[in-house]
Amino acid sequence: MTKATIGFAMCGSFCTFSKAFEQMRALTELGYDVLPIMSENARSTDTRFGTAAQMVKQAESITGKKVLSTAVETEPIGPKKLCDLLIIAPCTGNTLAKLSLGITDTAVTMAAKSHLRVLRPVLLCPATNDALGASAQNIGRLLNTKNIYFVPLRQDDPEHKPNSLVADFARIPECAAAALEGKQVQPVF
Repeated sequence: MTKATIGFAMCGSFCTFSKAFEQMRALTELGYDVLPIMSENARSTDTRFGTAAQMVKQAESITGKKVLSTAVETEPIGPKKLCDLLIIAPCTGNTLAKLSLGITDTAVTMAAKSHLRVLRPVLLCPATNDALGASAQNIGRLLNTKNIYFVPLRQDDPEHKPNSLVADFARIPECAAAALEGKQVQPVF
């Protein structure tokens, strides 16, 4: 029996894609129906972590569904109530800023805007080198936004990257279940 439908949106923090795919698979194994979404950059950029085609193929293989990667494709998520929860993992500092300021210019930000307008929860799983710098104000604003939840964050390399925070991707299933109940897993930091 399917528990709920989860939109799983990926932004361009490519070094965390392997962790995101592990959790995408874990959610499907837990019985969630997962709808894959990728930002235009995530869908089209080849990196040292793999080609864009490999990443799209992996998401589609895990979920059995076509990756949505344009604002036109993700806009119906809210009005048609296609998802019970939207997860953005990884959520870059760029996407955090856009969400905090209401900017809707990518498939992922459109999915979030569309989903939030029907008062459904969005779970953010940030991975950004400037979380304790320029992105701190955006995280603060989003922590105070209705229907926005966070996967707990930690410094990933305090000595070499003192402003960097990465969410604990392994806690995505736990945080997804909590967000579906309107609860924030604590502590956030």
